[in-house]
Amino acid sequence: MEEACIKSSPCSSTGETKRRQRQRQQDKPYRGIRMRKWGKWVAEIREPNKRSRIWLGSYNSPVAAARAYDTAVFYLRGPTARLNFPEYIVKDGDEPGELSAATIRKKAIEVGASVDAIQATSHARADSGPVSEKPDLNEYPSPDDSEDS
Repeated sequence: MEEACIKSSPCSSTGETKRRQRQRQQDKPYRGIRMRKWGKWVAEIREPNKRSRIWLGSYNSPVAAARAYDTAVFYLRGPTARLNFPEYIVKDGDEPGELSAATIRKKAIEVGASVDAIQATSHARADSGPVSEKPDLNEYPSPDDSEDS
């Protein structure tokens, strides 16, 4: 006889539950972000005590989107907010809770865009291979360097 599913006991096995949790962690590696179908990562946050959301931008990497979210949640909820990267929050002169949604959006987009740019340049350097720091453009190629073998 098959057991009927009861609300107090889940129908799925422990293995299936763990598989779903792993899949969820891959889909949403950080708090406050999600991945679009075409691969971009987006961040948004709900304003406290309102139904509206603050759009925080679209990014190439999940880390950039998560950093934008962290900036916004810090300025909305203060130092007690649950952050993805608490060690990277830069506290400038503005007090959390005093800023408008537009200002929070601007600060979050600046942080996310800078992280995206840094990651893009580091990936470009890693992909390009060894490159001479300052090649002499006036130097004629030596016969040893020719590719006419």
